[in-house]
Amino acid sequence: MSNQEWMQRKADATPRGVGVMCSFFAERAKNAEIWDTEGKRYIDFAGGIGVLNTGHLHNQVQAAVQEQLSRFSHTCYQVVPYESYIRLAEKLNQLTPGSHAKKTALFSTGAEAVENAIKVARAATGRSGVIAFGGGFHGRTMMGMALTGKVLPYKAGFGPFPGEIYHAPYPNALHGVSVADSIHGIEKLFKYDIDPKRVAAIIFEPVQGEGGFYVAPAEWIAQLRKLCDEHGILLIADEVQSGFARTGKLLAMHHYKDQADLITMAKSLAGGFPLSALTGRAEIMDAPAPGGLGGTYAGSPLAIAAALAVIDVIEQEKLLDRANHLGNSLKEKLHSLKDAVPQIAEVRGLGAMVAVEFNQPGTHEPDAAFTKKVQDKALESGLILLTCGVYGNVLRFLFPLTIEDAVFAEALSKLEAALKA
Repeated sequence: MSNQEWMQRKADATPRGVGVMCSFFAERAKNAEIWDTEGKRYIDFAGGIGVLNTGHLHNQVQAAVQEQLSRFSHTCYQVVPYESYIRLAEKLNQLTPGSHAKKTALFSTGAEAVENAIKVARAATGRSGVIAFGGGFHGRTMMGMALTGKVLPYKAGFGPFPGEIYHAPYPNALHGVSVADSIHGIEKLFKYDIDPKRVAAIIFEPVQGEGGFYVAPAEWIAQLRKLCDEHGILLIADEVQSGFARTGKLLAMHHYKDQADLITMAKSLAGGFPLSALTGRAEIMDAPAPGGLGGTYAGSPLAIAAALAVIDVIEQEKLLDRANHLGNSLKEKLHSLKDAVPQIAEVRGLGAMVAVEFNQPGTHEPDAAFTKKVQDKALESGLILLTCGVYGNVLRFLFPLTIEDAVFAEALSKLEAALKA
């Protein structure tokens, strides 16, 4: 059956609210390549939106899941526990930044990890208010949408949202928002909207994902930490997209001296299997009573087996170094094209979490139309790219860190051609 026929069946059977970027259907995939149902090959620079840092069907991940499946697929950890949950929790407690005692709970999606971070923060502080940031993305649940700082397409038509969620500006030098502006925005919330003594948590992304891959300045995180300590507020780092070697460190927060109290993780944690984690200070994580956390599928044994294999692969294949090498190569290529492509306003990123932002030439006006044209041209040539940003004028790159050198070089050539076209 052709891709066109499948698209018609999709339109007849599924709602339009589940937006789909590509007009073809995956048949098989390996590492950084996908083949569709008609046999056409694509290079995957989207990685399932940051899920596949270890590539499609890494041999060790695949083998670990197959081995687990031969023993059991599900018991519900809250009914009959299994040792792999404990082993992964111990690893995350050890590997996440900070020398304090930690505990970890496992869930299925990034949105679940975020929701439970808010639950834990409220239980630990006895407070209800939460501060998030413009441009942030924290999920599609009601709480996730409330925290998300982008209306279209995520929040439009779905309100009202949970109360006592407030937004401050995220620092962004390209768009004229300084660290001082952001902190001043929080202080204004304390004056106009909510007593800091009623704020349970401040949640932020160390590198904004959907917002445009803006990297948090170290000075800003230090000031957030100071503000939280001053008012008894907990600091939550959302590492759902930035984690597991993407930034050249295991987590983006490893780049910073000041640390969060709670960290949410998902996406590349389990190499394509649904798993998320919330790791935090032990005394804070123990605040909810038994039964207050969990979920029927939370901590799937199949996904946990995949995650344990992913952590081994990151170490064995030196993917932290690989991320920095690939990210530097990509940034060099993009910088070299600035003269030929005057729409390039900024190239940025940590490690392999790289983005390029486009403005109309000679102006500060975002150029979403140009961005979409580049994405479309790349897709025509067999390269899958994702856009992001509040203005839709950013290309983000989320290729597997295990991508072969020859395939990476081929993808950069396709990218250059699309930009110049």
